[in-house]
Amino acid sequence: MVRQISEADWRILRQLEPIARDRFCDRILSEVVGRATDATVGSHERYLAVYRLLEKRDRALSDAFDGLRRSTAFLQLARMRSLGLITEEEFARFSPETRQVVAVFSGDSQA
Repeated sequence: MVRQISEADWRILRQLEPIARDRFCDRILSEVVGRATDATVGSHERYLAVYRLLEKRDRALSDAFDGLRRSTAFLQLARMRSLGLITEEEFARFSPETRQVVAVFSGDSQA
């Protein structure tokens, strides 16, 4: 059984979570604008492209951020990291143990 995240790392994650979520939402909104303003396709095609994009991104948003709790923190931090939402400097704030567990979850041998 995987240990739960330490109290110190939990506090760091709780500070970074809204920042990472906003980064992801900004990225999604930029993608929406790109799809919605693509003049090479008709309005219905643009609508469908936006709809499909939001469905796909909503699943990723949910996986990374919904129901954040200590028992799921390692996995959700790994998801945030794999989405590029946590900078190297931010990730370095976590303990070596947390960085190692997140590396295992994300398959990153260099974390």
